[in-house]
Amino acid sequence: MDLARLHDDLDDLLTRGLGFRVFAYGSLLWRPAFAPVECLTARVQGWHRALRMRSRVNRGTPGCPGLVFALLPGGSCRGELHREEAGRAHATLDALWEREMPGGGVYQPRWLQALTPQGRLPALAFTLPPRHPSHVGRLDDAALLRILAQARGRYGSTLDYLLRTAERLDQLGIRDAEVSRLVDLAERHGLTDRERRLGRDQPLEILAGVDVDQHAGVARLDRE
Repeated sequence: MDLARLHDDLDDLLTRGLGFRVFAYGSLLWRPAFAPVECLTARVQGWHRALRMRSRVNRGTPGCPGLVFALLPGGSCRGELHREEAGRAHATLDALWEREMPGGGVYQPRWLQALTPQGRLPALAFTLPPRHPSHVGRLDDAALLRILAQARGRYGSTLDYLLRTAERLDQLGIRDAEVSRLVDLAERHGLTDRERRLGRDQPLEILAGVDVDQHAGVARLDRE
């Protein structure tokens, strides 16, 4: 689904008075793309949150890739719907596309039906095709620990990304068993204490020399 098609769909939603909403399940939970005029807890069926999307710039490096959350087929996922004012909806969609889909992007944007206290509402979500090269598949705990211990990019570490997401889910009263398990795994191996000593979102000096424009192929594979 390209940006032009999304704008057409958005016109239809606005005409029907349904509004423009985005389903936040990862970094959008704690770093929204806009200032929402309304936030609702929500669940989408048929999709689940998984730390399986490779990040070679924002949360890792080409030599030590990190991970970020993706929305993958199967199960269900609880998150938050962010609603934008109708008058700003199209401009916000452009800004959101620039953030989530640089250089054509990795994600597959979809309109999903979200279950909320106000009933079913359509929302834009950024999903990851399971066969995309940036989908790392299921990793064992040893591999995950290496990534959580080592991967750090221009926006900080994979571990920091995980902890921020877990913290926001906790604030929303959302229990995600896998997120909790990953945080517990990091805590049991002393990684969270070390992360706090290092300071959150401190990028590696190695990235100081990375020209993202010259690494467009790498940047396209990144989100956060």
